[in-house]
Amino acid sequence: MNRSPSSLRHHSKRLKDRNKALRGSFETNHTFSLENCHGRQKDAIDSILRIMSMTTRSLTKQSRLWIGASLLALVASAQAAVYEVGPGKAHATIRAVPWESLKAGDVVRIYWQPEPYREKWVLCCRGTAERPITVSGVAGPEGQLPVIQGQNATTRTALNYWGQERGVLKIGGANVPADTMPAHIVVENLDISGGRQPHVFTGRKGVTPYSKDAASIIVEKAEHLVLRNLTLHDSGNGLMVSAQSKHVRVERCHLHDNGNPASITEHNAYTECDGMVFEGNHFGPLRAGCVGNNLKDRSAGLVVANNWIEGGNRQLDLVDATGNPALNRSPAYGRTLVYGNVLIERDGDGNNQIVHYGGDSGKVGGYRKGVLHFYQNTVISTRKSSIAVFRLSSPEETVECHNNILYVDSKGKNLSLMAKLGILKLGKNWLNTGWVKSVDDFTGDIQVSGELIEGTEPGFVGFLQQDFSLTPGSPCLEKASPLPDQQLPVLNASYVPHQRVEVLTAGPSKNLGAL
Repeated sequence: MNRSPSSLRHHSKRLKDRNKALRGSFETNHTFSLENCHGRQKDAIDSILRIMSMTTRSLTKQSRLWIGASLLALVASAQAAVYEVGPGKAHATIRAVPWESLKAGDVVRIYWQPEPYREKWVLCCRGTAERPITVSGVAGPEGQLPVIQGQNATTRTALNYWGQERGVLKIGGANVPADTMPAHIVVENLDISGGRQPHVFTGRKGVTPYSKDAASIIVEKAEHLVLRNLTLHDSGNGLMVSAQSKHVRVERCHLHDNGNPASITEHNAYTECDGMVFEGNHFGPLRAGCVGNNLKDRSAGLVVANNWIEGGNRQLDLVDATGNPALNRSPAYGRTLVYGNVLIERDGDGNNQIVHYGGDSGKVGGYRKGVLHFYQNTVISTRKSSIAVFRLSSPEETVECHNNILYVDSKGKNLSLMAKLGILKLGKNWLNTGWVKSVDDFTGDIQVSGELIEGTEPGFVGFLQQDFSLTPGSPCLEKASPLPDQQLPVLNASYVPHQRVEVLTAGPSKNLGAL
């Protein structure tokens, strides 16, 4: 039907009015203004509104839902902010970022520069599963991570948070921004160091020394937190996670050279959490003269998978929860998974025990008293004297030990499986010929339920080069047995030195050991 110019003008006016009404309604219902959008996002939203105004009567329900979803996605992206930090960027310093104002979907990009950023701050904000808050380092031309140095660091004056002396980056616990449970946060691609004595920083109380237990990253509380591809070193603790936290994942990080001289209470990682996962990390030795553990944990639902853990007083110190009674009551508290890891005991390291499981507080009623599922790990000792692979803290702790390689580079009698207490259920494993149950006054029980493959060499490609993958003639190839608990995750990936995890395309590993 042909229309006159006047009727076309009238029709056009009606479309504009309807578009304006839709736009106003949308803004009102979503506490959102299109004036805050970026140009392309605003144009796209206006286009969708124009289509809706012209075709509302003819749209199917499915089409209206699709348009609404598209509009909401555009609104979400329009509201997120990106803050860029570094030479030639909008923010020259980290403290120039309005950390107190971060919202869901916001991204902070910190670019590498030749000099360290001597700055520290707090993250006390909430993202969502779909729109996490991300703090991401951007590497230099040779892959260098941006360096955050806690020594002589300064803090943004607009931030006001307690416990500044506890770490370089603090997550959770603040006055400004207002205190909340931080959630759905990703921190990645940064090198963070210097949170230790005798170093000092400038904060809300002026020049202040770090506490003895300060950390590169201290998590006072958080949920759904991912820490990825970070280097955490030269602090009292590399990482600390406190007991009000839930669902924290640490992946592909390098934790090394932390601790305090002659002190057993600071570690490369010290965590207590409801749902703690370590995967693909490289745990190196502690700082010279420091005698803490490599990974010390008090969590419920702990998973340690596909990591390289070398040195420390103990490689793994998995003890009782002491900071949150809900962790002790959790059904996951008594189920700990350790699989696909390389654990290395060096000659001259402190304690001769590789894994401690149970508790250390002295309050035996709160000990784990559950099952440590320890499978498809490669345990290496270059110690010239005996080791104990496991130390359990009470008769009520149990280890299910299956499909591992347990190797000492000395006399077979130096491979001792247990210290003093507890139950070891020993399935198929490779062990040195001449291994012994214990060199202590052992009152526990070892129950052998599978074939024990004994020998002098497990068939590593290059022991001196720390290449613990298996040669074609290794007696450990294709020898893994089904796990007694079929609900356990299978080993479908392998650690690649360093800080990489490679999916096994041929399916779950059928070999003994981790690699």
